[in-house]
Amino acid sequence: MGFLVELTDVRVEKERAVVRFLASTALYLLANAFGLLAAAYLLDGFTLRPLGFVVSVLIFTAVETLLGPFVLKMAVRYAPALRGGIALVTTFVGLFLTSILTDGLRIEGATTWVLAPFVVWAFVLVAAILLPMVLFKKVLHESRD
Repeated sequence: MGFLVELTDVRVEKERAVVRFLASTALYLLANAFGLLAAAYLLDGFTLRPLGFVVSVLIFTAVETLLGPFVLKMAVRYAPALRGGIALVTTFVGLFLTSILTDGLRIEGATTWVLAPFVVWAFVLVAAILLPMVLFKKVLHESRD
């Protein structure tokens, strides 16, 4: 009987892990969408095209997710002073690659290129803090129990 209980516990933990993963993925996508929209609203040279917006968010999120650990490793190894700015560096690289890989995001002007990573990073941070309180409170609370 104890073996069946352990199997049930493992299954429940896996289900909770999947729910947490899906919730955090949705949160990350929404936060990045919020950051990109804020930059498009606040910066004249930052343009998001409606049809390419979803693709831009997906590419931007994928680039940040995949390159974040790499940028951190490079910073720790070659430029320890950059450790505190990893999120900004990753955001810049994400914006750069997204603007190259999609027609949905265009950044023009040196000032916009300098300000865009700060604006996107700041709004993504705020959204990542506030969205769970609003959207995922029940799901995240249930997954902790």
